[in-house]
Amino acid sequence: MTASGWIQIILYLVVLTVLAKPLGSYMARVYENKSTPLDRLFGPVERLLYRLFGIRPEEEMDWKIYTVAVLLFSVIGAVTLYALQRFQDILPLNPQGLSAVSPDSSFNTAISFTTNTNWQGYSGEVTMSYLTQMLGLTFHNFVSAAAGMAVLVALIRGLVRRNAQTIGNFWVDLTRTTLYILLPMSFVVALILVSQGVVQTLSPYQTVSLVQPIQYDQPKLDASGNPIKDANGNSVTEKVTLTEQTLAVGPTASQIAIKQIGTNGGGFFNTNSTHPFENATPFSNFVENISILLIAVGLVFMFGTMVGDSRQGWALFAAMMPILILGILVAYSSEAAGNPKIAALGVNQTASDTNPGGNMEGKEVRFGVADSALWATSTTVTSNGSVNSMHDSYTPLGGLVPLVMMQLGEVIFGGVGSGLYGMLIFVIIAVFVAGLMVGRTPEYLGKKIEAYEMKMASIGILVMPLVVLLIAAIAVVNDQGLSSILNPGAHGLSEVLYAFTSQGNNNGSAFAGLNANTPFYNTLGGFAMLFGRFWIKIPVLAIAGSLASKKKIPVGAGTLPTHTPLFIGWLLAVVVIVGALVFFPVDSLGPIVEHLQMIAH
Repeated sequence: MTASGWIQIILYLVVLTVLAKPLGSYMARVYENKSTPLDRLFGPVERLLYRLFGIRPEEEMDWKIYTVAVLLFSVIGAVTLYALQRFQDILPLNPQGLSAVSPDSSFNTAISFTTNTNWQGYSGEVTMSYLTQMLGLTFHNFVSAAAGMAVLVALIRGLVRRNAQTIGNFWVDLTRTTLYILLPMSFVVALILVSQGVVQTLSPYQTVSLVQPIQYDQPKLDASGNPIKDANGNSVTEKVTLTEQTLAVGPTASQIAIKQIGTNGGGFFNTNSTHPFENATPFSNFVENISILLIAVGLVFMFGTMVGDSRQGWALFAAMMPILILGILVAYSSEAAGNPKIAALGVNQTASDTNPGGNMEGKEVRFGVADSALWATSTTVTSNGSVNSMHDSYTPLGGLVPLVMMQLGEVIFGGVGSGLYGMLIFVIIAVFVAGLMVGRTPEYLGKKIEAYEMKMASIGILVMPLVVLLIAAIAVVNDQGLSSILNPGAHGLSEVLYAFTSQGNNNGSAFAGLNANTPFYNTLGGFAMLFGRFWIKIPVLAIAGSLASKKKIPVGAGTLPTHTPLFIGWLLAVVVIVGALVFFPVDSLGPIVEHLQMIAH
């Protein structure tokens, strides 16, 4: 580890916190329907959209109708995106003439972008037309993020309101989130990215001359296109000189901005944010990395503002930040130390002015180990999933960090909306268990936590591990699942486990050694994403409706304070015990065994 690496990490955390606090206050004003600086710009647009779609903003919904609206919107979005992919070959804005996407890949991608997972089993630049990228993927980047934030706000209203039967209007929450938060932030980030060299064009792919022509051997073919063999049965080759290269371009910056802001993560290009046309400079890397966590951290402070007690927001921030920092520390130290097997060959992995140092496999030299480890951690504590390095090339412990961050349920800031409502489920469980310990009816922010809330919270906690472990188990005992594993042994298990952990938690990142673009993995992954998203949303909205209907209880001598260091420590313990230990046995067979193999003499 180097001083410059730590300076970058510390600067990142400081800037993130400084920007998130005022953003949280602003978002609270948006959801409380108070005046904002953007009212003049977006107010008329908002009212026009309400008239066009017949939305009556003054009419609120109970939790059941709110849930139906969320599900209905998602179903329509998924079906539309599926159709767009299947017919893209006959639709406009397809200058490369790309064919229709296969049914299983279209299904997986439609579910993926509808659920804010943005898992990509395809290479974007050779699979998706400009129209599909813009109207399909980028649109869903906005609305899937907005839907997650809407569900969070509904839960907060449930905590704040008393004796109420409604928790807001989903269509209003969706509209205001998109117009007043996601659009302006994405516009600013897109402009910054374009200034750094991220491409934004509707022009066809560009053919350019190579600065240095490349010669290589390729098999010689006969008139029928079959390889020609010599008398000994060996393939006949011929020298080929490559003088030109086709550069994939497109409307990239606009998609990259919302992919980061909305914790979506779906890249325009196959290599995601390692690609210079998606992430051009160290400054664009810093901006994109900040964007990944900015709204998620801001929502924590927004929560404190909306419940009328800023200490509650700071308490959640204090519970989340240490795990984020610990993850960065372990990932950075593991990657900076390098691979002892390589060191044994006499290769110097120590950082210096001429040597980037550490485990540089799968990493961009322009970013180095520190920025790569920082990104790998931030993209998996959230549901972002974008990458600026290949996680499959990390050391076993370095790769374990993003895996564990997801296995915690992505509640350490987490995805926009989904991270905080996931953490609030853990808060409900922590309060309930603490209440049982002292023989008092548990309560949170003046609302009693009773059997119904605990049943719903239990569903929300258990669905993800059940989905991930069950589907991963099916994959590793099935010939179709095993045939896609390119690395046998412990690392192959890690690849399968990572894939379904990522999809079950709506993250979208991957260990790239697994061929997941097959009917088997596309279908199983689609169901993992569906269950991982909606079987948590539904219990959350049920909790919101139940809490909203309850009266508020005055704070008494026996009330458990939920803003103190003691409660923060207890909450952390519950997250680790309930959220992480369930995966420890399978992690032991994957990355932990691989680490022991790596350090063995």
